[in-house]
Amino acid sequence: MTTITTIRIDHDTLPDPLSRKNPDAVAETIEAALHDNGITAEASDVISHIKIELPTAKLAAASAVLAGMRLI
Repeated sequence: MTTITTIRIDHDTLPDPLSRKNPDAVAETIEAALHDNGITAEASDVISHIKIELPTAKLAAASAVLAGMRLI
């Protein structure tokens, strides 16, 4: 069984140029960046925030990617 971690990023905290994009496009961009770094994740727009679900074992690697994107 794989343990899943959820990361939530508030729309109001998105940096430029992501803050100007459609929230679904932001989720797709994040998911693609994680995938490009070997991290299987699902990102989606959930009204007030972007929700990212990924295996907990990949949390450190995902955090590095998201920090590089200035999301955390």
